[in-house]
Amino acid sequence: MTMTALAKWHGYMKSHDHGALWDLLHPDAVFESPVVHTPQRGRDITFKYLSSAEKVLCGPGFRYIGEWRSDTGAVLEFENEIEGIRINGVDIISFSEDGRIAHFKVMVRPLKAINLLHRLMGEQLAKQ
Repeated sequence: MTMTALAKWHGYMKSHDHGALWDLLHPDAVFESPVVHTPQRGRDITFKYLSSAEKVLCGPGFRYIGEWRSDTGAVLEFENEIEGIRINGVDIISFSEDGRIAHFKVMVRPLKAINLLHRLMGEQLAKQ
């Protein structure tokens, strides 16, 4: 199950198809941001954060550089460079029994990258 769900996530990251992202999210999905203190609960807000993050982070230099899987989820390490700042982070994804994203946590380093993403995500979310 994790492999199929993970393949769907990678498919979304290649296609940028927001319909596919919506379908991949469980109605009770939870999103945890590296800069927002409280978990964001529900498909609507999780979709808003993930689609915004895709626009902010997934430019030409974005790539996953590591992947670790379990029976119910995966950790995907990513990197990119934006505005001269090298960003390194992980997406920690848990899947529901029906193969949809139930929990998505993003962790980012270094501090300069967190501050940059905080600004860029704020700008992107304000556009929606």
